[in-house]
Amino acid sequence: MSMETFRYDYDIVRKFAIATLIWGIVGMLVGVIVAAQLAFWQLNFDTSWLTFGRLRPLHTNAVIFAFAGNAIFAGVYYSSQRLLKARMFNDTLSRIHFWGYQLIIVLAAVTLPLGISSSKEYAELEWPIDLLIAVVWVIFAINFFGTIFRRRERHLYVGIWFYIATIVTIAMLHIVNNLEIPATMLKSYPIFAGVQDAMVQWWYGHNAVGFLLTTPFLGMMYYFMPKAANRPVYSYRLSIIHFWGLVFLYIWAGPHHLHYTALPDWAQTLGAVFSLMLIAPSWGGMLNGLLTLRGAWNKVRQEPILKFFALAVTFYGMSTFEGPMMSIKAINSLTHYTDYTVAHVHGGALGWVGFMVFGMFYYLLPKLWKTELYSKGLATTHFWIATIGILLYIVPIWTAGIMQGLMWRAFDADGLLQYPNFVETTQRILPFYHTRLLGGLMYLTGIILMAYNVWMTIRKADAVEDEEATAPSLASLKPASYGGTTNWHHILEGAPFAFTMLVVVLITVGGIVEIVPLVMPKSYVPIHASAAVPYSPLELEGRDLYVREGCYNCHSQMIRPLRDEVLRYGEYSKPGEFEYDHPFQWGSRRIGPDLARVGAKYPDHWHYLHMMDPRSTSPGSIMPQYTWLAENSLNTEDIQAKMKTMQMLNVPYTDKDVEQAPETMRSQAAQIAERLAAEGIQGMEDKEIVAVIAYLQRMGKQPQQLLAGTP
Repeated sequence: MSMETFRYDYDIVRKFAIATLIWGIVGMLVGVIVAAQLAFWQLNFDTSWLTFGRLRPLHTNAVIFAFAGNAIFAGVYYSSQRLLKARMFNDTLSRIHFWGYQLIIVLAAVTLPLGISSSKEYAELEWPIDLLIAVVWVIFAINFFGTIFRRRERHLYVGIWFYIATIVTIAMLHIVNNLEIPATMLKSYPIFAGVQDAMVQWWYGHNAVGFLLTTPFLGMMYYFMPKAANRPVYSYRLSIIHFWGLVFLYIWAGPHHLHYTALPDWAQTLGAVFSLMLIAPSWGGMLNGLLTLRGAWNKVRQEPILKFFALAVTFYGMSTFEGPMMSIKAINSLTHYTDYTVAHVHGGALGWVGFMVFGMFYYLLPKLWKTELYSKGLATTHFWIATIGILLYIVPIWTAGIMQGLMWRAFDADGLLQYPNFVETTQRILPFYHTRLLGGLMYLTGIILMAYNVWMTIRKADAVEDEEATAPSLASLKPASYGGTTNWHHILEGAPFAFTMLVVVLITVGGIVEIVPLVMPKSYVPIHASAAVPYSPLELEGRDLYVREGCYNCHSQMIRPLRDEVLRYGEYSKPGEFEYDHPFQWGSRRIGPDLARVGAKYPDHWHYLHMMDPRSTSPGSIMPQYTWLAENSLNTEDIQAKMKTMQMLNVPYTDKDVEQAPETMRSQAAQIAERLAAEGIQGMEDKEIVAVIAYLQRMGKQPQQLLAGTP
């Protein structure tokens, strides 16, 4: 048997590890800020780039892609090299991957507060950054699969299976969800609209959680937890069921985010059924993780690393039970659009993902710097502070969500809404927002303690070199067997290309079945009459400003066919109403009331006053004020490029419409400004506020009103 000597590349792992901690602190700090802005609206200040609507996407992107993303790369680069007994395929590709990814994060941190956003949840970055993400991901994939090609281990360990699923699925999700046509250098429109765009977005959104925040961390769980406990994985067969069940079922579950919406019922039902089936493989993985620790509970009590791992897997089990329960329509009708969903998401993000990262890093960092952890006591303190912080976060927000849902659907003895004023609900849940803020501060304190612990660990370390290792060449290895026979899955583990192709087939089936029927000829999706009139140039610009300010983070535009919603907001939403919405704006949370029928409900000056000082029209509101909309000049230069792009997307603008767009825009703006002037509000004809008002007044109007120019 010929032996080969090589060195692991730990430098790239160290880089990603340090970046993880830095961006983790940044992302969680922004999370604390946006939590504070909900508890105390005054903290939005009067600065456009510091409002909740712009900072909330920054928080989600920083935590998901900067913190969790860098942690994934650190864990994958470390464990893959050791599992495959090979240095990463190409050192240059590793460095390009690292610096390219950090560039993406910096661009996100700059563009999102500036309001440069596509409004698609977890995919808000605009088209130039989307292209850069694709390039960097391909570099990562080449480096990873190249390492598999040069491996010195014939069979792929379970952790590698999950990494393969992550890489190919995220690539597919990113490409399909970001199929868009640029209108300007910093503005694009997705090729899908309305119902189709909603389906594609939540097919992406749910599976971004599944294949970025779940599968890679499961792969790391299968590597780092047995290593830290010094015990083998409980069951090889259970890991097979866990992996293939998760890969096949997860991709179908996205539509459960769209229950009772204008999405066809068959798609909603498919999403619910597959979500419920997901409990089986998910809990199989949880049990496999927890049972790996059997017989090591004394060590769990003593070692903070295992404490983090044990509680992380517990939160994984809790989240993967709660998610399917929330996909049941009766439950979803109560929890959707409420803060309950926020608590659910943070239970998974802070508990499962966060604790997995912390446990992995406390195990990993001393090995990377060849020294002992500075303080095990600080790590234990971090565990308890973070655990209490999670509970102070999710328990009050669970409660707030249930309270919201019950208050929204409450009726009095006469069958009328008991709480017709949306702000009544907001005021009742403010104490829970205050408690949530305390929980977030504690969790942030925990990661700062960790950063200090890591810094002191690194400081006392000597200069380190890459670790040397020896292993037999792949050619000299014989296929392994179990009990004298080789089973089918073990054969598959020795054929990485076939393994990857099978993963591709399984993750593609669900998307094809759910998405393709919706993008077939329009006759398949019922068209509502109101879709006959596209947005005017001023309304289109107002819609873009609505997106820029992040209004979709707080307001939905989807009235579900539920009695309380129809009484509160008006006629329920129909599929065809959204035919020209690129992108859709259905929202996923109601911090403020639904806006689907707000058009013509209030006069123009009401909207002006509401944007300048929300409490002047809605006492008790926690909405920020948007005074800069009355100061910024209205942009008429890009409207023709935007409408030409809409033409390419089959929105029926004529060439004459496009040619006359700036003039049409100024004419409608002048009409709104004239009505504002009649109420004593002067000089608004060339300000952004008139475009926002035009868009708000458009929502929910019927074609006859639009064609007649009814204000």
